[in-house]
Amino acid sequence: MKKILIFTAGFGEGHNTAARNIRDAVEHIAPDEAKVEVLDLFDACYGKLNDLVRKAYITAINRTPRVWGKIYSVIDGTQFVESNMAMLAKMKRAMSDVLAELEPDAVVSTYPIYNYVIDAIFSDGRPKSFSQSTVITDSITVNSIWYRCVSDYFLVANGDTANVLRNAGVPEQQMRIFGFPVTYRFAEMPDNRYRSGEKGPRRVLYLINSGKKEAPALVRRLCKRPDLQLTIIVGRDRTLRKEIESEIKAPANPVDILGWSNRLPELLMGHHLVITKAGGATVQESIAARTPVIISQVVPGQEEGNARLIVENDCGCLAPDPEALLEALDGAFNHGERRLQTWVTNISKLSKPDASLQIARFLLELASPENAPPKKLPHFLRTQSEGKDGRSILLCDLHTHSVYSDGKLTVRELVDFYGQRSFDVLCVTDHICDHTSLIGKMTNLSGLVLTIDEVEEYFETIESEKKRALEKYRMILMAGFEFNKDGLAKKSSAHLLAVDLKAPIDPGLSIIQTIAEIHSQGGLAIASHPHEVKTRWGKNTLFFWENIDRYAPLLDAWEVANRDDLFNPIGLKRLPFVANSDFHKPKHIFSWKTVLFCNKDAEAIKQCIRVNRDVSITLFRDHRIGFGYGASERAARFDFAENESAKEVVEFPTYGINLA
Repeated sequence: MKKILIFTAGFGEGHNTAARNIRDAVEHIAPDEAKVEVLDLFDACYGKLNDLVRKAYITAINRTPRVWGKIYSVIDGTQFVESNMAMLAKMKRAMSDVLAELEPDAVVSTYPIYNYVIDAIFSDGRPKSFSQSTVITDSITVNSIWYRCVSDYFLVANGDTANVLRNAGVPEQQMRIFGFPVTYRFAEMPDNRYRSGEKGPRRVLYLINSGKKEAPALVRRLCKRPDLQLTIIVGRDRTLRKEIESEIKAPANPVDILGWSNRLPELLMGHHLVITKAGGATVQESIAARTPVIISQVVPGQEEGNARLIVENDCGCLAPDPEALLEALDGAFNHGERRLQTWVTNISKLSKPDASLQIARFLLELASPENAPPKKLPHFLRTQSEGKDGRSILLCDLHTHSVYSDGKLTVRELVDFYGQRSFDVLCVTDHICDHTSLIGKMTNLSGLVLTIDEVEEYFETIESEKKRALEKYRMILMAGFEFNKDGLAKKSSAHLLAVDLKAPIDPGLSIIQTIAEIHSQGGLAIASHPHEVKTRWGKNTLFFWENIDRYAPLLDAWEVANRDDLFNPIGLKRLPFVANSDFHKPKHIFSWKTVLFCNKDAEAIKQCIRVNRDVSITLFRDHRIGFGYGASERAARFDFAENESAKEVVEFPTYGINLA
């Protein structure tokens, strides 16, 4: 089994996009040949400090771009990184441990700092046992920190960027021009935009990722034009969405307004033009989709190269203000659309929709074959943990959040994060609010909860991941919600987990109606953090506890532990229990979890929780950073005697085991 390790960082979406797409491409073409891990050591090592720096970076490029441009120039023109390596001592230790633990055959960096850390680790002259590749996510205006480092290969998006490296002295044999690693889906999607001879308005995709103050007035003018049909993406900005909606009155053609979506490839392939800032990932995806770009903003530094790539290759134009943008549209659509057709022809010459697949094949060639890694459980542990009736020890987390609400990871990243740690059951339970209450309406504007228009995509996304979770990790993935029924006081607030839903449920129903709907789908209704939370800031939700006589007969289980909190009163009342992490970000994995002893089947799992026998809870610990086969291996240290509950053993402490 070949092992490929990809390092990324959250400073700009292009780095993470490249890392994810390369991983997905390797798994797509060689699912049984290679094991791929994506790791953000900045987040793993520096936590809150990393979040602070990342937010400062995003604020700088969006609000003070000139200031960021000067910082970018300083980094480009000095030995800033090399002279400050002492600040990365913690990362150096962590990376050294990761390289020793995983023993990768190929290491890929989509963020340049990692190469300097690797160089520091091997500064004593030891040979590296892996090939080292750098995926440069910028175009043309490439900061020199990308190529001042040591790397076996530099993978670039286009010939213009290769020329920059060539002029800087990078040897020709170290460069590969594959294109930017967009999702491999681009290579599989048909392009029917100009083949049908369709008449009528051209479809324009407007990504409002800059110029938000001017956007509503601009939309008012755009939607009056009969020559275009507008699709607007506002992201998670609910206030902006309301402002945009208020400006759309009697449009010449239907207007679609979308929030956050993971379907940008499909949207780009379905439109004739895109209006966006010169962000690396979006510009490169537009090129892959052969969709000309009208650039609304350019951040000095790395984005200048993206703008130059479009303008100098005549694949679109720069329109930094509303009047310029309207003129650009006139130029594209007038005179028989000659300008638009020129843009399409030129951008097609740059397009490499199969770039991630080409990079994946290149990395697979670099990686030398290795013996297969251990299975999820070594044979001697599996035989100890599985009963004669097919039951086995299952490590579960039934309360997790993704980017669809206020989580940090996508659904796919959640699957990989838990799968790599050998979890058996994962339920994604993003927040959804009662849209009939004032508090719910206000919360829906925050961008931190699922809204009604996102629910269909949410279920489709989870459904599409279920097969991969089972095939790759032998992990059962379930869809769910955390219904936020918030009142003005803690005693009038309730959070209700719905586990293993098959279809959406209206969040405006009453609590009793919601529980009935959950049960009608065969799901579990669980009281979330039902008692006083002590270990973290947050509003308490005590409604179920205050009304225990009424709701105890209706609920399937109560959280006896949530994150780092233990709710002893739940145990004293002998209520059926589970323990969950309430996962929002990677560090939350180190928290309470549920351990079951039952058949590995969704219905058996739910029934085990309902009956609440052979249920225990554990504090999960994983000493690897971003990797691990250890969770279920340690879980297997339990000894479940036939017809008995679990017996605690050393190294995997378990609490609250039923004695019934």
